[in-house]
Amino acid sequence: MDRKNCDYKLIIDGLGRDRALNILKEMLTIRLFEQSGEQSYQAGKVWGFYHSYVGQEAIQTGAVHALGKDKHLWVTTYRCHALALLLGMTIEEGMCELYGKANGNSLGRGGSMHFYGERMYGGNGIVGGQWPIGVGLAFSLKYKNIKDEVAICFGGDGSVAQGSFHESVNLAKLWNLPLIIVIENNQLCMGTQIERCICNLPIGENFSKAYGIKSYCVDGMDFCSCYKTFQEAADYVKKKSTPAIIEAVTHRFRGHSISDAANYRSKEELNKIKERDPIDNFVSAISSVSFLKDGELADIKNSIKKRVVEAMNFADKSDFPNPNTLEDGVYSI
Repeated sequence: MDRKNCDYKLIIDGLGRDRALNILKEMLTIRLFEQSGEQSYQAGKVWGFYHSYVGQEAIQTGAVHALGKDKHLWVTTYRCHALALLLGMTIEEGMCELYGKANGNSLGRGGSMHFYGERMYGGNGIVGGQWPIGVGLAFSLKYKNIKDEVAICFGGDGSVAQGSFHESVNLAKLWNLPLIIVIENNQLCMGTQIERCICNLPIGENFSKAYGIKSYCVDGMDFCSCYKTFQEAADYVKKKSTPAIIEAVTHRFRGHSISDAANYRSKEELNKIKERDPIDNFVSAISSVSFLKDGELADIKNSIKKRVVEAMNFADKSDFPNPNTLEDGVYSI
């Protein structure tokens, strides 16, 4: 795997201490939000499905910090909590949405799989449903002649076997759209090892060749690699006015969803995977340049835990949507 030959010290020094600590806080917020959401699900306070992003935090955190959260158009899968938090959703809004409360990110109507934002076009519950939306977002940028922005579409490894992926990539290249196609390859295609699901590996490299698109392969467990790769890909897409594919090779620490016991992985295999925890990797990187003071990591974790617990209590006490508002925002022609 190409780790982009990162000069980690150069990247971390370039971020600076304050920004590096903010990145750490964001990854920890994602981790603790997901863990608390799972606890609430098990307590019967969250319904439907729950797909955790634990283990994959470096990818979308790297993407948002490389490109900036105040521009570009974003869309992702049902594993959508992390991107929403990174793009400005508050912990309270996210937790209320999980609880189905009116204060939620989608007014309590979307649940775990349907988080949105000013520049985030979902959270999409259908496997592969986000790929055509990504193409549409990129088309809108080209149609409006917006040169300094791109569309970023995240999808899992299993969804590349869907027809929607191939139709979307074909159109993106045919029309030379400013689209970054991100395959978050956690290597399990829901619950089956990727070698048994996809006939031609590696995904990014081989599919990009088929459509004449530039590809990047990055260590999805490493923030610095993701950060640098997303910068390079965005610069390329804007300069060439053409799409690119990023395959981020990663691992999720949980099952596909909370109902998945993940019996297809042994405990020993999972423990080995966790040795490459992206948050631990980033802590090591910023510690190597003395950005973390003694005891600071524990203080940061405790502060975020307190905020998440407060958000859970806030969600618990918040009201459910008024049934009289059920048809608000619904239109017919």
